[in-house]
Amino acid sequence: MRDIIFELKVKLTESVERNRAAGLLFSGGLDSAVLAAINPRPKAISVSLKSYGEDIRYSNSVARFLSMKHFHKSVDTEEVMEAIPEVVKILKSFDLAIPNDIVVYFGLKYANEIGIKEVMTGDGSDELFGGYSFMQKKDDLGAYIKKISQKMNFSSNELGDFFNIEIKQPFMDKKIIDLALKIPTTLKIKRENSRLHGKWILRKAFEDILPEEIAWQDKRALEHGSGMTKIREIVSSKVCDEEFKKVSKTSSIKFMSKEHYYYYKIYRNVVGEIPKPERGEKKCLGCGTGMGPGDFHCKLCGNILDWRL
Repeated sequence: MRDIIFELKVKLTESVERNRAAGLLFSGGLDSAVLAAINPRPKAISVSLKSYGEDIRYSNSVARFLSMKHFHKSVDTEEVMEAIPEVVKILKSFDLAIPNDIVVYFGLKYANEIGIKEVMTGDGSDELFGGYSFMQKKDDLGAYIKKISQKMNFSSNELGDFFNIEIKQPFMDKKIIDLALKIPTTLKIKRENSRLHGKWILRKAFEDILPEEIAWQDKRALEHGSGMTKIREIVSSKVCDEEFKKVSKTSSIKFMSKEHYYYYKIYRNVVGEIPKPERGEKKCLGCGTGMGPGDFHCKLCGNILDWRL
């Protein structure tokens, strides 16, 4: 195990060096904290909805510990609601991940405003090192991680293109992916001090250069940490029960919630019709668009198929 920890530290440090950037999207969570600990020179950019969410406490703590230049972009609900159509249009999606995407949107928008043209992100860490809570219940986690490692796609890339910002993703480096696939899942999800932790091996590798409360903090979804969960409540309130009940019965699209339907209405307004499957594609069971033969997550509506298919 010591050899794996050493190799992970060395290769991730090398990857951060290869992916140097002037800015870092910085939540203060484990992934961005590890990147910052390896290289604290980038300007750290954190986003939150007013005073909601825990990210700002963690990001402030890590920034002070590492003596980083830290920029906090606080947005209000009106700004977020106005940004939703633009984010939907950029991503051409009405996936329920929109609140997460909005955090990235405002972070990159701010980076652009202060003249940063290269931004580093922690994309890929949760997928490769077992960071999501649902992974703790996967029967064959190793096979699942191998499958998704071949299809990883992040909104930061498209949003970066929109703002003419190059996105650097050290965890997506081929050497890191190859190493992650060799690490046993028993070292990715493991108990420490009677608590079950995802990304255990990543925490262990960098616990010597990060404060304990940062290295062993609980996983926070981007929307929760930034406070964007509040937006889900506001968006849902924009659709009345009667309207949603009617559309759920009549539409061929499977809407998961009133929020999902709200994003769809925006999609139809700013993007248009849902594209039909092209030759060689399979049909999404959620919205009817085309999906690649090996895809199991519909980028357009967010519907998830059995990953084994």
